[in-house]
Amino acid sequence: MRREIRDAAARLFTRRGMSAVTLKDVATEPPGAAGPGDRTMGPMAHVPIARHLVRARDLADARYSQALTVADMAAAAALSPAHFSRRFKAAFGESPHQYLLTRRLERAAALLLATDWTTAAIGVAVGVHSIGSFTTSFRRMYGMTPQAYRAAHPPAARHVRIPRCVAMTYGRPRNRTFREDTASPAA
Repeated sequence: MRREIRDAAARLFTRRGMSAVTLKDVATEPPGAAGPGDRTMGPMAHVPIARHLVRARDLADARYSQALTVADMAAAAALSPAHFSRRFKAAFGESPHQYLLTRRLERAAALLLATDWTTAAIGVAVGVHSIGSFTTSFRRMYGMTPQAYRAAHPPAARHVRIPRCVAMTYGRPRNRTFREDTASPAA
């Protein structure tokens, strides 16, 4: 199959006088244009809608902190916003807006544990426009306010990395039981 594609592309390339060849040109070349017995690809394969939905979900995961709308996600999936919303909810179990809000709140929870930023700074960092609605949504999802969530979990200072040389020094055994110089001679 690959050889057929390569051969069809080479024929088109030379026949058109060194012009650029696209996959569309290869796929629509009439059968028998290059010679007897040569076969070309048929029409392009259909891409399942799930792949388009995953593309939109990946967009939401990557750009959660920006002003992202359902229409933007639908455009990434190449669907109308209404059809996109129905298919997204059927595929992932929640609406696109709810998915985006969930990603933002999950990231906010991670930032609350890993940084000492204020709640307002974290809200701005994850892309919410109102700190009041951020706090309300956070309480609805986690059962407590962002401040209470931070107080209920260990502080960020506890996650400070220890340099490897220090960890290796304190990780060495204090009483060594293995000694090479006291080994008995084998007879």
